[in-house]
Parts: sequence; C-alpha cells; structure tokens
Amino acid sequence: MRDDNCIFCKIANGEIPSATLYEDEDFRVILDLGPASKGHALILPKEHAANLYELPDELAAKAMVVAKKVGSVLAKGLNCDGLNVVQNNGEAAGQTVFHFHIHLIPRFKGDEKQVKLTWEPGKLTDEVKEEVLKLFP
Repeated sequence: MRDDNCIFCKIANGEIPSATLYEDEDFRVILDLGPASKGHALILPKEHAANLYELPDELAAKAMVVAKKVGSVLAKGLNCDGLNVVQNNGEAAGQTVFHFHIHLIPRFKGDEKQVKLTWEPGKLTDEVKEEVLKLFP
C-alpha cells in the first residue's frame, strides 16, 4: 500500500527524482538531502509503513540485508572508520518523516562535533530491570 501524500512514497517509487544508490523491487536507497556526513543514505521501502511497528516482518528482515549490502559499499568506497545504522520511531525518538526508513551514516574519526548520535550511559536499576523483564513472558 502507498500513501499518496507521503513524500518518501513518491521518492521510493520514482515519482520525485533522487540520487539513487541502489534499487530493487522493495526498496530504493538514496543520498540524504540533509546529510549528517559524506555518503549519508536513506533506505526507503516502496510500500508505506509509518514506522517499524507497521512494517511487515519480511520487509523488516530484508531492510537489514539492504543495509548490509549498501553499508558495505559505502564503507569500502568512502574508506570511512565506521557506520551508524539508525532507525527512529515516533516524534520523541527523532522521526520527522512518518514513512519507515533507515539512515546509513558513514563515520569518520573526528566527526563527533558534526554527527551527534551518542548518549550518557545511565545505570540499570533492579526495579527497572524487573519491570522490563515482566514484559517478556
């Protein structure tokens, strides 16, 4: 299913031009127009799903295969020092376009001022651990 009002549906299906790095029957991978680093790419499914929770299992699995394939080419070709694979779900998590997508962000030593994807580690308390463990019977 597609959403006619979704910009990523239009890009993924070739209705809006993009710098396409890879395409198959299910996905289009494009260069991000607002890149965090050189080679920052977006993996877009051609079918609409607002987030990971709505994405069919088979497409979720295939998305990681595409991430591995494209990420490997980027890593080798750009000679980067690392690669972030980022997928946000919901506004609170930083999602701004509500069409499932994965960011592939090549990382280079010393780019921490430009690319900020870290957090301050907390401490897992027994109370929180038990609360979360109860969610998984």
